[in-house]
Amino acid sequence: MHLIRRFALLLAIALPAIPAVLAQSSSSSSSNPAQDQAQIAYAQSSTSGSGSSPAQQSAAETQGQITVQQRIRQRREQRRAAAIHDNYDHKWETYIDTGYLRFIPGPSAQRLTYYAWETGLARFSSERLGWVADARGYFGTAYVGLNESNITRPAISQYDLMIGPVYRFYEQPRYAISGRVIGGPGYGNFEGDTAAFKNLCNLVPGRTGCLLYPNGISYAASVSIIGELNVSPGIALKLAPEYFFSGFGTFQASRGFTGGIVYRFGKQ
Repeated sequence: MHLIRRFALLLAIALPAIPAVLAQSSSSSSSNPAQDQAQIAYAQSSTSGSGSSPAQQSAAETQGQITVQQRIRQRREQRRAAAIHDNYDHKWETYIDTGYLRFIPGPSAQRLTYYAWETGLARFSSERLGWVADARGYFGTAYVGLNESNITRPAISQYDLMIGPVYRFYEQPRYAISGRVIGGPGYGNFEGDTAAFKNLCNLVPGRTGCLLYPNGISYAASVSIIGELNVSPGIALKLAPEYFFSGFGTFQASRGFTGGIVYRFGKQ
């Protein structure tokens, strides 16, 4: 009887707690799928994030390489521009040259070879444009053939003073190409080596004509392309093929060249 009473008391205490225990177990079982879905979604997102990471890293690396290449190009261009500026940003330029020219010294004389000296001074208003004063002298030996004077190879000379513009149309740190057009008066000394025979005119009656042009002043002009090879910012080597025009006796367009050393000084 006493045991029955104790069992009844335990039932009375346990019955009210059973619904709460059942509710807690059901809620815990229902919350597990949601947690599982959340975990699955997180895993998928992390998986997808880890899958796109190499592409993002590759894009970042490519962008970094492009940036580095751009900086290298910019620095290279800056160095190139600085070198060009150092070479050609001078107010003054002077030169000493030698030259070569093919020239006809008389109406019926054959073409001779002139050897020349040349010097000049140029004033540049910018890195490209300048004005030049040019002086030169030509020396050669004319072959005139047999004649009454028995002078067959007289020495002749010519002197020219010209001015005009010069323009650098292509500039690089190591070299430059310019164009130059100059003109002015020229003096031809064709009789200096003929004594009293002057320009070797025919002395025999009935024969006319002279073998050399007479001494005199005429126009002279030169159109040339100048190539300069820089040794340093202030010194360059120069070569200038040209057409040389003159009016001694008749209009002549002679081909030749000059070449020598250029010295630059005085910053702009």
